[in-house]
Amino acid sequence: MCRAIFYEDRNFQGRSYECTSDCADMSPYLSRCHSCRVESGCFMMYDRPNYMGNQYFFRRGDYADYMSMFGMSDCIRSCRMIPMHRGSFRMRIYERENFMGQMYEMMDDCDNIMDRYHMSHCQSCHVMDGHWLMYEQPHYRGRMSYFRPGEYRNFRDMGGMRFMSTRRINDSFY
Repeated sequence: MCRAIFYEDRNFQGRSYECTSDCADMSPYLSRCHSCRVESGCFMMYDRPNYMGNQYFFRRGDYADYMSMFGMSDCIRSCRMIPMHRGSFRMRIYERENFMGQMYEMMDDCDNIMDRYHMSHCQSCHVMDGHWLMYEQPHYRGRMSYFRPGEYRNFRDMGGMRFMSTRRINDSFY
């Protein structure tokens, strides 16, 4: 079971809120959130309510001042629990939106999509198995987005990010 405790102030001070599932809006529980302790599992954190805005991946650990740690300009406003996935990982990436253009099937991490698949763009994907993080730069750097099983027809609808590397969220994160 995933469990995180959010605190209003840095260094685990002030009021707290314990979370064991998704939370679309933390404002009813905390006026702000400036530190977090993930006791088990993994979470995707968002700087806007309803799982919007910039995304940040938190795994088990203490985040006494995550704003300066991640360079965040705003505090956490919503979070999504990432369930543990046991089994295979499978995702198809497409060169163009709506599953058009070149297609490649991935089953493992890829630190540089352009180098491995010779794709200049990745504009849509279909996640069949597992949970994935996609990054805007090679070697798992830059802004990231969380992808759970489902169809993602147009990355432009997700803030227009261009993804250049991808990583499975597997046992090593928990």
